[in-house]
Amino acid sequence: MICKLVAKSENKIDFRLETPRNTYIIKPKFMKASVTLSRDPVMMVSPASLQNRWTGSRVISVCVGLCLLLLQGCMRPVSQPFYWPPPAQSHTEYPASQPPSSQGAEVTNTGRGATTVRVVEKCLINTGQTKTFIHEVGPLETVWRLSRMYDVPQQDIYAANRMKTEDPLRIGQKLVIPNAKSLRHVIPLYPSNQWKYIIIHHTATDIGNAMLVHRSHHDRGFWQGLGYHFIIDNGTLSKCDGQIEVAPRWIKQQEGAHCKAGGMNGKAIGVALVGNFNETLPTTKQMESLAYLLRTLMQQYRIPPSQVMGHRDVDGASTDCPGKRFPWSNLRQCLSTY
Repeated sequence: MICKLVAKSENKIDFRLETPRNTYIIKPKFMKASVTLSRDPVMMVSPASLQNRWTGSRVISVCVGLCLLLLQGCMRPVSQPFYWPPPAQSHTEYPASQPPSSQGAEVTNTGRGATTVRVVEKCLINTGQTKTFIHEVGPLETVWRLSRMYDVPQQDIYAANRMKTEDPLRIGQKLVIPNAKSLRHVIPLYPSNQWKYIIIHHTATDIGNAMLVHRSHHDRGFWQGLGYHFIIDNGTLSKCDGQIEVAPRWIKQQEGAHCKAGGMNGKAIGVALVGNFNETLPTTKQMESLAYLLRTLMQQYRIPPSQVMGHRDVDGASTDCPGKRFPWSNLRQCLSTY
């Protein structure tokens, strides 16, 4: 905003206020100048260019008041638009030594009123001699679990990686597993009346593991990430063929995000095999691990073979998952002996 004096004669002076939008002309009625103004008809008001003594206090008051009103409008704070913050990303660090479960412990609790959690194990690979593995940490894995998987004391894993017991594990972190004797399935079984079905899926990808599917589901809008309860690997991305990975939703005993049709997310265990079975068949190791996992879950939760089905077989589901080439006849034959 600019304030200018416009001299029309020696004794008549107008005030002109210029703003970005409007121009205001003030014509004072009572004013006498004690100095002679410059012949220049327009003069910028500043202490360096004008040293005058005015006797019209009313004019000065009016000008100051108008300036204050204009400034008040210009300086009024403008409210900023409000944006809802995006959903918080799931934290990917977990206590390294704490065995996870639905209540934070994957061990068996005993005693009156205690919740008993069974852990079943089955050897997938027997090295025959000690071997060093490089393990890529998956979602919600702990040193306790890795110790059971590789038959290596927890202290040895901490020492080999220069870790402390309170150090968290990060998804994707590479850990040295020294002197591993085997690779085993480690499956926790929780007391629950929630699970009535088992739904089988494929990832529809050639490669994958729990970490990759976790990130993919998170990018698709699943705030808790991996929507299945179990992943059975096909030997890609540093995982062994037939390796069973236990997902966070199972450890926390949360409903899945794998089959909305029929309300299955809340009552069905989701098991996904890595692979695209519209084009290829599951590996032999994958099918062996799947049969073992299904028998274990069916026995624990009293699920009949008729309630073990593919995603496409659920009423209301519009998909060909787990693929047109999935070997249902072989799997049904295995389950018929259950």
